[in-house]
Amino acid sequence: MQLQFAILHAISTIPRVRLVLDTVIMVAAIRSNPGASHQLLVAGLNDRFTMLVSVPLLIEYEAVMTRPTHLAASRLSITDVGTLLDAVAVIAQPVRLDFLWRPVLNDADDDMVLETAMNGRADAIITFNRRHFTPAMTQFGIDVLIPAEVMDQVESRP
Repeated sequence: MQLQFAILHAISTIPRVRLVLDTVIMVAAIRSNPGASHQLLVAGLNDRFTMLVSVPLLIEYEAVMTRPTHLAASRLSITDVGTLLDAVAVIAQPVRLDFLWRPVLNDADDDMVLETAMNGRADAIITFNRRHFTPAMTQFGIDVLIPAEVMDQVESRP
């Protein structure tokens, strides 16, 4: 019994990885079910890591994911995307943007992702546009990963 308690205590003290998903990851997640982005989103919805979102980032997700080209490719409706983002809002940890880091990156939308990551004390930003976030890696020391790189870590957690 004491060993079981020790194991449960050890598991509960392992810090959960805290991730911010770039909008491009959310789009890839709805466009390709077998892809790593989709698997990562599902892992987040299944509470396998702490997904961090801010209000501006959720608004950006919705604006981009409901573009006609993405809806057609994903075969989702605006309502479907809204339902998915409602689920993200429920499971994700909300991040209040107490400090704005603008401008650091070339793209204001990327700055929004960086601000969510920094204010939410993220372990990493997940994106396909790693070079866009190079200043974030060097200036703030935050990891910038692609979905496949983080999936092993997420799947190996208890």
